[in-house]
Amino acid sequence: MDYKMQFAESLSNIFTNELTQKQILDLIETPKQDEFGDAAFPCFSLAKQYKKAPALIAKEVAEKLNNPFFMKVEAVGPYVNVFFNRETVSDAVLKTVLAEKEEFGQNHFGCEKTVVIDYSSPNIAKPFSMGHLRSTMIGNSLKHIAEKCGYEVVGINYIGDWGTQFGKLITAYKKWGNEAVVKEDPIRELFKLYVQFHEEVKDDEELEEEGRAWFKKLEEGDEEAVELWNWFRHESLKEFSRIYELLGVEFTNFQGEAFYNNLMEDFIGILEEHELLEESEGALVVNLEEEGMPPCLIRKSDGATIYATRDLTAALYRQNTYGFDKALYVVGPEQSLHFNQFFTVLKKLGYTWVDGMEHVPFGFILKDGKKMSTRKGRVILLEEVLEEAIELAKQNIEEKNPNLKQKEVVAKQVGVGAVIFHDLKNERMHNIEFSLENMLKFEGETGPYVQYTHARACSILRKESVEFETCTFALKDDHSWSVVKLLNKFPQIIEAAFNKNEPSIISKYILDVAQSFNKYYGNVRILEESKEKDSRLALVYAVTVVLKEGLRLLGVEAPEEM
Repeated sequence: MDYKMQFAESLSNIFTNELTQKQILDLIETPKQDEFGDAAFPCFSLAKQYKKAPALIAKEVAEKLNNPFFMKVEAVGPYVNVFFNRETVSDAVLKTVLAEKEEFGQNHFGCEKTVVIDYSSPNIAKPFSMGHLRSTMIGNSLKHIAEKCGYEVVGINYIGDWGTQFGKLITAYKKWGNEAVVKEDPIRELFKLYVQFHEEVKDDEELEEEGRAWFKKLEEGDEEAVELWNWFRHESLKEFSRIYELLGVEFTNFQGEAFYNNLMEDFIGILEEHELLEESEGALVVNLEEEGMPPCLIRKSDGATIYATRDLTAALYRQNTYGFDKALYVVGPEQSLHFNQFFTVLKKLGYTWVDGMEHVPFGFILKDGKKMSTRKGRVILLEEVLEEAIELAKQNIEEKNPNLKQKEVVAKQVGVGAVIFHDLKNERMHNIEFSLENMLKFEGETGPYVQYTHARACSILRKESVEFETCTFALKDDHSWSVVKLLNKFPQIIEAAFNKNEPSIISKYILDVAQSFNKYYGNVRILEESKEKDSRLALVYAVTVVLKEGLRLLGVEAPEEM
């Protein structure tokens, strides 16, 4: 239940002409100190209309307010403070969670709407490094959050599977490659060849020409070039799929850059029809001087298209195919200018749907304050980091609970979950300091702490079986009330996370729920025989529902035993 709405409705019956219900709702605050109630309405904005001091208005309003959900209403200075009836509210909240279970928190404002989310997007034949983690996990979480808000979600992995680098790779493979060696470890071996090309080209400029020649062959559909390209792509996707499975990440499709090869000329034709193309030093551009940006390059002087052309073509294809209402691009901040240009070109074409498109940038992963990209001169592979996290989680489990069943499964849930949670507990635009040791701790602001709290709550429920359907729940102690109030916020938390493209709102929220529940657990005798026992167990069950669902929205699993 939305008890703020209850407060707003009661106030709107008093301010029938002065404020709308929405204006009232926007003004309602949540006091930081419990002594000032559960919700507060400031009367400053009414002083001019009423020609009275805000404190006097607050006193008059407090005397008129009446609602069965209110236990007490008082005027404190210019504020009307409301204390909700704890028993009534806790009964309503717990009954809602118990009835809706994992559906609790579901919003419906996205029903019959579609959002396309473009995320992860690694390059073929290059390692899946730590640098790919943020786009992958932020995008995956936004996908879950959007679905929870009622949206039809199209998750696209726009893989980098086209460009001049493939001419270089084919050249390197033809000169130094070995099929059997590549098949043993495709991405690592192909990347070695790519690096070798860049080393050798320093002393042999003809290699660059060979690379260009092979890419030209690939563009023209040369059988050998296409066959090698398909093989590189296939082997890379197999490797990527294994990592995505480990992370629990899924996509609607893997339509990469190459998918749009045959569609780009049509898009360039649209630009020509709208007379937006200009020639500049032999290249074709869209002039964006009026918008204060450099020109958007559409076709280079040698006739080659670039990624702006592909992104523009892809956007039109996605709109025509999915009819999206929103489109999110979860891509690093270094691409900000590109997206500004890209969206501006679409606006110049008169496409109103561009208003629903948004670049969702994020900060970097740092190690000792430096961008985490290489270790001993090599790329830090995400898979290696995840395997290390799983191994450390296994060691922690051996120390804390050596008799745990399915240790391997739980170690994977905790290890991988710790890495994901650490990524998503930070605000999206903040840089992250990476420390496996810290993120795997069972205390503090970590994934294992939330998972352990969920497992603790599940263990309480295993000790008692209760038929909640016939119960009336009445909880009024401070510790229970703190938990109930937090649980009740879950739908609004999800909506806020969606509106701000910010999974960290959910991470911080479930940390608050876990901390509040652990205080409750430490201060209340949950299993003690009393008239409140069923209500207390219902609260424990409701906590498991919200923690599990909150973790799921982040892409983290919730073990029942740890």
